[in-house]
Amino acid sequence: MSDNSVFAEKFKTILKLRHEPVAVKLVKKDEEYPAGYDAPSEQMTHCQAVMGAKNGNSYKMPAAMQSCNVGASTLGMIPKPEKVISGEFHANIGIHESPDAAKAMIAAAVDVPFETQGEVVCPLKDANFIPDVVVFVDIPERIYWFEAFLTRKVGGRVTYTTAPFQCACEDVTAIPIVSGKPNISIGCFGCRKRTDMKADEMAIGVPYSLIAEMVSDLDIYKDGVFLKAKRD
Repeated sequence: MSDNSVFAEKFKTILKLRHEPVAVKLVKKDEEYPAGYDAPSEQMTHCQAVMGAKNGNSYKMPAAMQSCNVGASTLGMIPKPEKVISGEFHANIGIHESPDAAKAMIAAAVDVPFETQGEVVCPLKDANFIPDVVVFVDIPERIYWFEAFLTRKVGGRVTYTTAPFQCACEDVTAIPIVSGKPNISIGCFGCRKRTDMKADEMAIGVPYSLIAEMVSDLDIYKDGVFLKAKRD
């Protein structure tokens, strides 16, 4: 879609993004995959696909290609494994004091409420489809401006929800899809371990329905408040 390439270019140039904005589309059971995207040669996690897409790569990711059962279950591709539900899986990593603490984290998790067969993850500029969500990974100053977009017309405050796990699959994909609102994550153990997400980076997932208006805000800000801000 031509709009997607325009949107991506404006975000990149005006916000001075480090990386490509990433388009994520969950493919439901009765849907066809968008044409033109290939499955990776080996299994990957959703977070690896997102971080690979910010570097310019595109992926068709059927459920069989998902190497993380936590992410795949959050995105509706498989049932949530019992060891995840019980807290055993995450407690064994060492962040939580007990399986009960990890179980409480998983009990509060947000999963997509529909079955999917897979997903397509690619740079927004290359998306020939309407994404469910657009993910941005960057330094806090870049992500900060999304708060400005959200409050420009209505004011108020912006709230987010996050946890030590599931940055890419839950925080910036499932939650924006379910809530219809952007959500920020400061990263997670999996992203820090398995991907090239930098120590100084965070992420935000934005429902695609909000992207066009945010681009309009960018056009307003670039000759206004951006000239007053400290933007290295």
